[in-house]
Amino acid sequence: MIPIKTLVCRAAPAALLCLAAGPGLALGPEITRKGHGAAPGTEAAAPRLKPLPPPSLNFYGSPGIIDTPSSEMLPDGQYAVTYSWFGGTSRYNITVQALPWLSASFRYNGIQNLGLFGFDTYYDRGFDVRARLWRERGWLPEVTMGLQDFAGTGVYAAEYFVATKRFEGAALGWGKTPGRLKLSAGLGWGRLGSSGAIGNIGGVRPTFVGGSTGGELATDQWFRGDFAPFGGFEWQPDERWSLKAEYSTDAYVTETQVSNVFERKSSVNYGVEYQYSDRLRLGAYYLYGSEIGFNAQIQLNPNNPPTPMAVPAPHPIIPRTQWATEASHWDQDWVASEAKKRQFRDLTAETLKADGLVLEAITLTGTTAELRYRNPRYRSAAQAAGRAARALAQALPPSVETFRLVPVRRGLGLAAIEVRRSDLEALEFDADAADALSAAAGVRDAGPLPEDAIFSGELYPAFATSVSPFTKPAYFDPAQPFRLDAGLDFAASYAPAPGWRIAGTIRQRLAGNVKNGRASNSVLPHVRTDQREYAQFGTTLENLYASRLWKPGRNLYARATAGLFESMYGGVSGELLWKPVNSRIGLGVEGNYVVQRDFDQRFGFRDYRVFTGHASAYAELGKGYLMQVDAGRYLAGDYGGTFSLNREFNNGFLIGAFFTLTNVSAEDFGEGSFDKGFRFRIPVDWLLGKPSRSGFGLTIRPTQRDGGQRVAVPDRLYGSVREAHRKSLEEQRARFWE
Repeated sequence: MIPIKTLVCRAAPAALLCLAAGPGLALGPEITRKGHGAAPGTEAAAPRLKPLPPPSLNFYGSPGIIDTPSSEMLPDGQYAVTYSWFGGTSRYNITVQALPWLSASFRYNGIQNLGLFGFDTYYDRGFDVRARLWRERGWLPEVTMGLQDFAGTGVYAAEYFVATKRFEGAALGWGKTPGRLKLSAGLGWGRLGSSGAIGNIGGVRPTFVGGSTGGELATDQWFRGDFAPFGGFEWQPDERWSLKAEYSTDAYVTETQVSNVFERKSSVNYGVEYQYSDRLRLGAYYLYGSEIGFNAQIQLNPNNPPTPMAVPAPHPIIPRTQWATEASHWDQDWVASEAKKRQFRDLTAETLKADGLVLEAITLTGTTAELRYRNPRYRSAAQAAGRAARALAQALPPSVETFRLVPVRRGLGLAAIEVRRSDLEALEFDADAADALSAAAGVRDAGPLPEDAIFSGELYPAFATSVSPFTKPAYFDPAQPFRLDAGLDFAASYAPAPGWRIAGTIRQRLAGNVKNGRASNSVLPHVRTDQREYAQFGTTLENLYASRLWKPGRNLYARATAGLFESMYGGVSGELLWKPVNSRIGLGVEGNYVVQRDFDQRFGFRDYRVFTGHASAYAELGKGYLMQVDAGRYLAGDYGGTFSLNREFNNGFLIGAFFTLTNVSAEDFGEGSFDKGFRFRIPVDWLLGKPSRSGFGLTIRPTQRDGGQRVAVPDRLYGSVREAHRKSLEEQRARFWE
């Protein structure tokens, strides 16, 4: 065996090439921009001058000047968090470039001394969406349409069309000046039509357009009322500095006329911004002739990890023709010897272990080998399969030609990836290896475990323990917008046989203030809004359950779970999933009979029980988009459906949004009118540059209510099953050779 070395991976047109860094080995030119190497599976850019940063963001978290928008779009997949403040108004914004031509934002505002609704600081939530109508080309500017605060109370509601044109310094006749000038002009309604109006469509427009509870789409008010022109420019003399000026048509009527938050003396704003790093931008401004403001922007892109990925070098695939001189080493009668098979099992297990994989079972014949393995290290199922294939090529005798690779999760075979050993030998150094092997390999249903499979002697029964930190946030309490509990989770699990698992977690809160949150005012059964009542206790039993996963038939996966599922509910649950390995479609059904747990989260229960369940449809739409539709009964006894759309990048970075509509009226639901929110997940390996399947993320709702809520059951099937099916493997095919 060759020694394991550290790899520096670069993308080639068809496959990711990894160069082992050893003494005297040159790795080639460094990446020209730190943290901006080519993403796995994409073509590496040739060395070039450092580009200017992505578009800067305005006070609403969208591309813009200062308080007005521009038509620019962020790079595809960009994720931005911004904070802005001026004149007693603070805005926390999260913006995601969901498509190259579509972005969405969530905002949480705080307005001091507004004098409305009885709060010293009035907090409000809102959503924005922007769609590019056409790109900039020639002398034609880029044009974008935007809806601002379209699904909240409408405090900041506005609609607009805006155009932006960019000019390089040389194109303006400034010689070799490297700067860039951006001019933006638009027409706005609502907030952006409240000063300097030049016309009116549809008469007087109300200040609050989202309904009494907020969250309703006031489509009858879009592009209605006064409209006014706005505009501005941004001058970038270099890649770090920007100078800005704009004419704003937001009169801030509520803040300056209804209340006395600040004094608006002018419609002209000025500012200067500094790009501190690739991801952090800071700005200072003079606004409306009376106020000083500042803005901080953090931008992340899944395709640009902060640390280049470094992985151990894979085992080489040694062509069997080189083994001719060692033929006597291989006993040609090994197939009939159980001792020899166990020897090959142990050798394969050791080789897999060096790559962070775990052998679960192996089945050997004279010409084929089926390997069932666990993948606790690599996020990419294709990368794990490649490592498993190399382990077999190194450990098994020359007569074995066909490898059947079966990734396993908790004893459940997810798929069977069939590759020929001769293809591995022929393609290892081929420039088109990724595409060629993908075309030659087969992906099929895993099927049942062969009767003559040889299990690892070290796996069952299995007992494991872990200690990990936990955080549990609570959002958007008017008295304190963000609360947090933190502490430690002590977890243990026992697996007596493949597919079976008994697990539990004791949670110890060490600090936090969720227990001081507001009491529930819901008219529905309190299925989620008693969060503060569950946060009163220091030591709790977070969960304790037994589960079984198995395959009842071809393309079918099943789960049964009983016990304490989560902090609020226990009961029994069953799930059945139909997901062919070569299909982008999946169908599932789940039923749960649950009882609400006592607030102290020990073994007692409250007097609330309900049957809840859903039928689900899943569709992989391409380019990482996953759509899910669930229909059924929710925890409060309401009936309806949930629509979810996620985008998952090849490196595990995920962004998504969802909404739920049920037969609960907006008035009974309460603040927000219906359940909705967004989620994100950042993988640990994206941050650290080391292989890992771990990640951290959040699901954020504008408000937590009781309508449209589901129970959290461990080990739900779809997410883990789909990651080893053809669609995911094809998208990750270049990583098979890493």
